[in-house]
Amino acid sequence: MDDDVVRKAALFAALTDDDVAALRPMMTPARVGRGDVVFREGEQGDRLYVITSGKVKLGRTSSDGRENLVAILGPGEMFGELSLFDPGPRSATATAVGETTLIGLGHESLYGFLDGRPAVAQALLRALARRLRRTNDSLSDLVFTDVPGRVSKALLDLSARFGEPGDDGLLVAHDLTQEELAQLVGASRETVNKALADFAARGWIRLEARAVVLLDVDRLRRRSR
Repeated sequence: MDDDVVRKAALFAALTDDDVAALRPMMTPARVGRGDVVFREGEQGDRLYVITSGKVKLGRTSSDGRENLVAILGPGEMFGELSLFDPGPRSATATAVGETTLIGLGHESLYGFLDGRPAVAQALLRALARRLRRTNDSLSDLVFTDVPGRVSKALLDLSARFGEPGDDGLLVAHDLTQEELAQLVGASRETVNKALADFAARGWIRLEARAVVLLDVDRLRRRSR
């Protein structure tokens, strides 16, 4: 594994060359395809993962079978870290959204590695804080923001992490189905599709297969408030 791949992850950005050399034997690289499950909700967890390329969705299933998409994660982001501090069943199912490469780290190995490396421990805590802040924002949006506002906010969030400038706008290849996008917003597919169609009719976005082009980011930002 290339050292640059390791440093692509925010968790390991502060590593020295010696740190990388010490960490290498502990890392388990993996490649998964779209729809492959990394771990399932309820399973016992003993490993965290860092995404080096691709995307992973975290989802939960209710007792009556309904599904909710908790988050979409991309390169440099980690998941499965909660059991590092609170051993227990996985709180969500992690599934690859597209072709994805991962680094797996066993918790016992990581604990030993963190000793004497406060910069790496601080990066881990910052990542946890960002996840908690994002969860709090999502809960507030479900209570205080209407569906079109949540859709526009989701598009902006996806564009911040996965967007690429194009000829006429910001291309966001989210790789999500219509149902998955609706789960991420916390609304029905019909309601989310109606909001997307309205945005397209106003010239704010252009819809493409598993992607969207943001044509008027300012309008979307105002609608998300």
